[in-house]
Amino acid sequence: MPAVLREGHTPPPEQFLQQIWQFQRIRRSEIRTTDGRRISVLHPGFMNLEAGPDFQRAYIQVGRAAPVECDVEIDVASGGWQQHGHHTNTAFSGVGLHVVWQAGNGGPTGLPVVELKDQLDAPVGELSQALGQAPTAPPPGTLGRCAAPLADLPPDDIHALLGQVAETRLQTKAAALAAVAKRTNWRQALWEGLFTALGYKQNSWPMRRLAELLPELGQADETVALLARLLGVGGLLPDQLDRDKLTNRYLRTLWDQWWRDRDRLAKRILPRDVWTFHGLRPANRPERRLALAACWLSRPDFVPWLDDWVCQTETRPTPAAALLGHLTASDEYWSTHWTFRSGRFPKAQPLLGAGRLHDIAVNVILPWLYARAAADDNTGLRQRVVERYFAWPKGQDNSRLRFVRQRLLGVRRISLRGAAAQQGLLQVKADFCNRTNALCDDCVFPDLVHRHSPEKR
Repeated sequence: MPAVLREGHTPPPEQFLQQIWQFQRIRRSEIRTTDGRRISVLHPGFMNLEAGPDFQRAYIQVGRAAPVECDVEIDVASGGWQQHGHHTNTAFSGVGLHVVWQAGNGGPTGLPVVELKDQLDAPVGELSQALGQAPTAPPPGTLGRCAAPLADLPPDDIHALLGQVAETRLQTKAAALAAVAKRTNWRQALWEGLFTALGYKQNSWPMRRLAELLPELGQADETVALLARLLGVGGLLPDQLDRDKLTNRYLRTLWDQWWRDRDRLAKRILPRDVWTFHGLRPANRPERRLALAACWLSRPDFVPWLDDWVCQTETRPTPAAALLGHLTASDEYWSTHWTFRSGRFPKAQPLLGAGRLHDIAVNVILPWLYARAAADDNTGLRQRVVERYFAWPKGQDNSRLRFVRQRLLGVRRISLRGAAAQQGLLQVKADFCNRTNALCDDCVFPDLVHRHSPEKR
């Protein structure tokens, strides 16, 4: 049984305050800012499970001003804004409302502040018990307008709808890679797609820039030579460290390689500031991602193998397992280190997790193969790629999938069939949820769902 908070002088924890805001356990018709202005919460926003403000895309009206879409930050006290470094973090530039348990000094300048302490719709103990029971009803406003018509569709029809959207997503990603190939070539398009994906959200742009520079970096037979160029041009190669002998020896090897190329590539070196390290998990450091890229680049069969793979009628144990195995690589140093400054850990760790390898296969390699087949007008090969795409196993869940699944399906339990259904959900989010506000104003997706219903066919 969860602990129950009681009235007292100790403020509730921030997580509890987030629940209060998420489920809007406040006197909604009476809520005011600390300077007396009435607040209308047209939508509380969507809880953010990653770095950044606690709630995103809220829809708030302050006083008589027009409603605005903004982020909402929750803190126990006003001083949390500076204590947590929000005042210097650009990720918080979209915050339009600061919600605290008790207001005071140290909050953001110019933002409206809501103090929760005396504006709850029930005593703290009662709310603690209610919110600790993991309520099954979705928080207010989390369901989109499309949830009602989707609730009337059988699961097979929902999967058919998502399948159509998923194929559109495959074609869209293929078209983007074809555009890169048009200005360069197909091999370069693949590398730019792979590097961008390796950078994920935080470092996709500097990784893509390194991929664009690959023709200037040149070929190399040894992985260490390629990695030295990537780290050197990326501005990620540190000076000699007073660290363990293995790290110093490894750094010396990299520098011996980089000295030969540094003058030639000096004008291409990226400033270190282009990289994001704040809030980055150690396993996702760009140095480790570049180590994996260097392994791929050093293998002459890396790209030709993909052509053979998609043409094979039977692959053991499965096509997905074979491709993921092809993408897996290890590095003597980076498989046992997070950074140049970290100690060696006893058990080797993958350079990239299985979930991210899975995403790269679905979002880069299969669209790249589809784009090439389409460019060659090879209908049979294009259909083979589509079959692999729809047979690809379901990937790991993430915050984006949870958001759109809650938005579209609410508490309805539907087992998604493979990665294509997940891709369909993400495309709905990109095409519709991201192009409207939290109230679904002017969203046409509900009408599209209506047309897909059995009685409309």
